[in-house]
Amino acid sequence: MFLYKIDILDTLKEKGYNTNRLRKEKLLGENAIQSIRNNKIVGMSALEKICGLLDCQPGDLIEYRKE
Repeated sequence: MFLYKIDILDTLKEKGYNTNRLRKEKLLGENAIQSIRNNKIVGMSALEKICGLLDCQPGDLIEYRKE
């Protein structure tokens, strides 16, 4: 199972990307934002955008744990 290592939305907010800005500038879609809120892993395109915004690698955001 994949899990987030950090609170993605809080980290984006610290970088100046609140959810309104993410929606308005079409940086992330509503489905991706809701998935993050519900601790569900987003798709590859959303993950790529998040990594670009936070200047990080996917491994900085998610980890794998056996169930």
